[in-house]
Amino acid sequence: MDTPPNTLAARKPEDHRLFLVVVDDSPELPAAIDYACERARQTGGRVALLYVYQVDHDFHHFKFVSELADQEAHKEAEDVVRLHALRIVQETGRTPDTYVRHGARRTELFKLVKEHPELSILILSAAPGKKPGPLVEAVTGKYAGKIGIPVTVVPGLPRAATA
Repeated sequence: MDTPPNTLAARKPEDHRLFLVVVDDSPELPAAIDYACERARQTGGRVALLYVYQVDHDFHHFKFVSELADQEAHKEAEDVVRLHALRIVQETGRTPDTYVRHGARRTELFKLVKEHPELSILILSAAPGKKPGPLVEAVTGKYAGKIGIPVTVVPGLPRAATA
């Protein structure tokens, strides 16, 4: 019996690519999402989004207030990811994988990649100027080669072009 061409066994390795974009509030984020969507369309791959939030726990001695702040931050993170996910569905026709985590962005990114070997490529966009951004600096500097997947850094828009 012949295997249908759309089965997993018949697909090319590129079809399994999962392009990970780290969501933040930077003006460069759309460049990373655009690139990931384009690559996903070209290769038959998919996009994944990671949003890492932190909550200031100066009021940790008030447990109820601390828990409420965590819940609100998590809901806000999910709302932000949902908005980007809708755009990705429009661009690629496929629902992205989404991950919302609490903690330090670099630490959670490295954990996620280790926990999910299906993640293929990390897509980041660099801020224009001397400082490309903390994650770009981390994965191309001190932690270069330690994330375990290829990293693509796309240029963000110059500040004047975003106005």
